[in-house]
Amino acid sequence: MSCGGDSGDDSTCSRRVAYVFSPEYIDTCDSLSKVPNRASMVHSLIEAYGLLKLVSVVKPRVATIEEMAKFHTDSYLEHLHKISQDGDNDDPQSVDYGLGYDCPVVEGIFDYAAAVGGATLTAAECLLDQKCEVAINWAGGWHHAKKDEASGFCYVNDAVLGILKLREKYERVLYVDVDLHHGDGVEDAFSFTSKVMTVSLHKFSPGFFPGTGDLTDTGLGKGRWYAVNVPLEDGIKDDRYYQIFTSVMQEVRAQFNPEAMVMQLGADTMAGDPMCSFNMTPVGVGKCLQYVLQWQLPTLLLGGGGYNLANTARCWTYLTAAVLGKTLSSEIPDHEFFTEYGPDYSLEISPSCRPDRNDSKHLDQVISTIKGNLKNVI
Repeated sequence: MSCGGDSGDDSTCSRRVAYVFSPEYIDTCDSLSKVPNRASMVHSLIEAYGLLKLVSVVKPRVATIEEMAKFHTDSYLEHLHKISQDGDNDDPQSVDYGLGYDCPVVEGIFDYAAAVGGATLTAAECLLDQKCEVAINWAGGWHHAKKDEASGFCYVNDAVLGILKLREKYERVLYVDVDLHHGDGVEDAFSFTSKVMTVSLHKFSPGFFPGTGDLTDTGLGKGRWYAVNVPLEDGIKDDRYYQIFTSVMQEVRAQFNPEAMVMQLGADTMAGDPMCSFNMTPVGVGKCLQYVLQWQLPTLLLGGGGYNLANTARCWTYLTAAVLGKTLSSEIPDHEFFTEYGPDYSLEISPSCRPDRNDSKHLDQVISTIKGNLKNVI
């Protein structure tokens, strides 16, 4: 399973990768109002670069209501099912379930939730059955959903469902979240257990959604010290991010010793994202991904945020190639969405000219505190 990210010889990669895809699944995901056509753009670029030939393409199944109820409450799922049938936006109960402004009710939203949940379960099952070492569901990673409410464009927490599936076989599962936003739904789901450690690097700033994920949030009860939060400020770039990531993850691995891993790779950290917060490129995130892949654990990779659609496709295509140990040509190949990549039609993303608001001394303190906290892990 050796895959050197920088190795000159591309043929040395023997990593078996499962890639969850079907045309029906992509169509369903495209219909999600916040990121229209994003799933198609991502898949089309991966295909245009010839990467599908190097993966096992696995058709996802749809999650049953019973499978989603492994995390979500029956009442939430039943309500989602009821309003989804007619796209009823006026149901007075909806607000209790987080449905409305951030999570609009549209016809078929339950089918979308079941499709995403099922795709992540399919990916996790590939790992359980040892059909692959890495399984990818770029249309997954909806990390804000709570057991009884939708939140932040997330109607089902497929990341939690994937972790629970891996827990059927693996004693200790690590969840790593590098989305711009705190992975609050996943942290909450496992805040009381020592079997799942959640690590989230994210923007933490007054008024920024979801408002949780401070350094002092470390888990509860038996799960105390098993939640790790790395709060960051605007403007962080690849090199510094990688330095922080590796410092934290080295300690996480030493203390927790995970048997399997789920990583959420939201691309809203990229330079050029409308969130206009971090100043990252796919190269920096790719280095972070390579760092944890060298542990050679069964690994489930998920998408997440990413609102500059072309940059999100660039990022996840680059990461797919990185998993496979491949280097891609800089020129975007001709394909259905080619015109979206102008004016340069290049795979690279350039950092913006924005200041990094992260103070070095403060970051050193954050890392030192996290390392101290992790010493309490039994």
